[in-house]
Amino acid sequence: MSTGFSLFIVAWTIFLVTMFAIGGYFMFRKFLKRLPKEDGMSILDWQDYYINETKHLWNDEQKQLLEELVAPVPELFRPVAREKIAGKIGELALKEKASSISQDLIVRGYIIATPKRDHKWLIKTLQKKKIDLTPYEQLLS
Repeated sequence: MSTGFSLFIVAWTIFLVTMFAIGGYFMFRKFLKRLPKEDGMSILDWQDYYINETKHLWNDEQKQLLEELVAPVPELFRPVAREKIAGKIGELALKEKASSISQDLIVRGYIIATPKRDHKWLIKTLQKKKIDLTPYEQLLS
């Protein structure tokens, strides 16, 4: 066996082990989110519940705003991000007994559901749409 072929086999093995580790990490995270909590429902079950309970409260304009906010997420992960954010918005709407999903609920739900690093995109998008950020400063800090 030549040295070049041996190096190829070693590199390929390292590549495969790395890819399996990355895939396993994300599968394990999904598995943990599916585990039922004390109330018998998992994080993803609650998320689906909130989405289904508030589905009728969304109008086309609010759906479009949510789509604009999740636009920077890579297309492969966009449905997961959209569902997580929509679930948090639905949770806020049910807690506040909202009659419809408002722009305020969407912005607050986005801030709560996403990590701080994503808030830069939110601020830039809201400034572009000329939406006042002062009510959300406490959540953003």
